[in-house]
Amino acid sequence: VESIGPGITECKAAVAWEFNQPLVIEEVEVAPPQEKEIRIKIVATGVCQSDLYFLSKCSNQTAFPVVFGHEAAGVVESIGPGVTEFQPGDTVIPLFMPQCRECRLCKSPKTNLCVNGCPLRSFERSRISCRGRKLLQFLGTSSFSEFTVVKEMSVAKIDPAAPLDRVCLIGCAICTGYGAAVNTAKVEAGSSCAVFGLGAVGLAAVMGCKAAGASRIIAIDINPDKFEKAKVLGATDVVNPNDHSRPIQQLLQEMTGGGVDFSFECIGNVEVMRSALESCAPGWGVSVIAGWTDMENFSAPPIHLMTGRKWTGTLFGGEKWISASEPAMVKAYLDRKLMVDEFITHNLRLEQINEAVELMKNSRIRAVLSVSPQ
Repeated sequence: VESIGPGITECKAAVAWEFNQPLVIEEVEVAPPQEKEIRIKIVATGVCQSDLYFLSKCSNQTAFPVVFGHEAAGVVESIGPGVTEFQPGDTVIPLFMPQCRECRLCKSPKTNLCVNGCPLRSFERSRISCRGRKLLQFLGTSSFSEFTVVKEMSVAKIDPAAPLDRVCLIGCAICTGYGAAVNTAKVEAGSSCAVFGLGAVGLAAVMGCKAAGASRIIAIDINPDKFEKAKVLGATDVVNPNDHSRPIQQLLQEMTGGGVDFSFECIGNVEVMRSALESCAPGWGVSVIAGWTDMENFSAPPIHLMTGRKWTGTLFGGEKWISASEPAMVKAYLDRKLMVDEFITHNLRLEQINEAVELMKNSRIRAVLSVSPQ
């Protein structure tokens, strides 16, 4: 890393030049932060299925060239004019779900959305350039770079004692799944739950169900290699749909005497979303969509809802982080009340980004990239 001009930093980044092509490690230039912006040295970043989705599945909604990455942790390197809540040296997690704290949504306790936040298909102009071209920024973050510039409202300060190569996962997957259970579904003590998909989000949902006191947690995946980790995080039962001839929702209804109290779709598959809904008990069952997709529409017979089931969704698990406060999830991890280390299956360097992508394609749970030394 070196400065090559007034405030400009030259560093490495993994650049996606084209759809569904390997990322390229490039020397990039990162401009200084402007009004109410912060330049962060990214220490570690997770590789999330959402990055893969826009890189290799969703060609009609992805713009190039772009720097992906949104599940990260780092240190504030410099601040722009008007920044009041952060100083260089602060340990932070960048947020793909920012909060301006001034709009109608931010002022409501009912949601973690923000009118002024970046859209979830956001590919905006960034402060990062390469070969004379401005690179686009993914979800206002772009953490596959040694340095990135984000808006002040897209940053949360955390305890400097937190190991950044672990708590980076709190910046997306763990909050999404855990919060789906605790915040969105409001899982009740003694209840039964079914979690469809045991990636990082699904495993976090299992952990959230256990924390909420669920007495039965059924973890579902077609990859049995994930079952042992699901049990460590709280699953009481594991089911591989491929081992059964009847539909999974029918099996779950039989296992639970009529359906589970809560179900969670953590894949982003519209067919599984319907299965998750139909696995719920009539009268009160709640099914939460936590898996991301916007390529297809989902549907179900209205009678499923008319008979009392509820179908809802969640983004970032409903977690509402205010920039000046320490996220409770990081504190819970430091207090050993939240498991994070158990999610990490591979530790790699930024230069191994394409290896991490292939690991994710092959259903590994989470690869964490070391980007810069802390």
